[in-house]
Order: sequence, then structure tokens, then C-alpha cells
Amino acid sequence: MKHGRAAMLATVGFVVPEFFRIPGAQFSFEAIPKVIDAHDALPQSMIQIFAWISFLEACSFPALANMNNYDREPGNFGFDPLGLYPTDPKRQKDYQLSELKNGRLAMIAIGGMVAGAAVTGNGFPYLP
Repeated sequence: MKHGRAAMLATVGFVVPEFFRIPGAQFSFEAIPKVIDAHDALPQSMIQIFAWISFLEACSFPALANMNNYDREPGNFGFDPLGLYPTDPKRQKDYQLSELKNGRLAMIAIGGMVAGAAVTGNGFPYLP
């Protein structure tokens, strides 16, 4: 579940900067015309992203360490501030299955998007 959710965020995070950028000269379209080049062009930003990812992973260690002592499904961290998770058990299973399928599709999609951008050198939709 964790990798699927990360891949879903990655697909959005790979496409959105092709159209919108955060303010700053170093992030502009002139400084970095292709998103695939941002990794090498912005080493300080990559260090910051790595630090935040490490922090979030460290926050999940207690939940993983106590997983055998609690009755919870993998990926369920009890965080649902909008109340979107259904209460009906059948709808919960359908929701979990659709999230699993979308996560798997996103893992394949981000791999294809990165490969297409690297091979063609083009921006979105990463086709020759």
C-alpha cells in the first residue's frame, strides 16, 4: 500500500511541474525546461526532499513495530481527516481493492513516464 500511494503521488508530482512551477528563479521554466533535469540541476532541493522522506519514514516506525500487537490492516494508520473511508465492510473491501489496483497502475505509470522522458528528452506526454 505504501509503495502504491507513493507512486500515485509521484505520477502527479512528475506531470504537474510540466505546467506549474513554484516561485523562484531556480525553479523557473527557463532554468529547468524539462522536469527530468531537475534532479541534477537542484541538488539542495533533492537533499531537502530526501530529509522529509526520511522524517516521514521514521514517523511510521512505531506503527510498524507494534503491528503485531494491534488489530489493523497494512496501510491503515488511522488517518482519515475527511472521513472518506466507508463504514460498510463490503464497501471497505471494494475501496481497498481499488486503491491496490490504482497503486499498481501508478507504479507502472511512473516507471514508463520516467523512462519515456529520459529516452525521448521530451516533456509531457513524453512521446517522441
